[in-house]
Amino acid sequence: MEHIYDNRPGNHGDDQHSHGCSGYNHSHNTDTYEAHGHTHHGHVHSPEEKKAVLNRLARAAGHLEKVRRMVEQDADCSEVLVQIAAVRNAINNTGKLILKNHLDHCIVHAIEDNDLEEVRIFNEAIEKFVK
Repeated sequence: MEHIYDNRPGNHGDDQHSHGCSGYNHSHNTDTYEAHGHTHHGHVHSPEEKKAVLNRLARAAGHLEKVRRMVEQDADCSEVLVQIAAVRNAINNTGKLILKNHLDHCIVHAIEDNDLEEVRIFNEAIEKFVK
């Protein structure tokens, strides 16, 4: 499932509607796009949500870079495994945040709009995420 975390002006189509969700101005672009053979409605998350996701991704990338350096420097395997666990934890926490944001905003609106296809796609994404 592709999501757009981009709040720059001009990146919204003219066919857009907004919702005030949980204190955020959350927009759904009614233009559709194709991802993995499915048609989805584009949407944009708040600057706060986007920043939180990007911060978590940067943390995960930092941990991964440390793993790479440790392997290059022949660090103790136990220490490398601890850092790999940190990478996995950072990625999982990023996924949980995206999942929460999507559920709090997008899925609520999909249900309000009776968009059962979006709910089905979300369920598939959850199944893949928790594997």
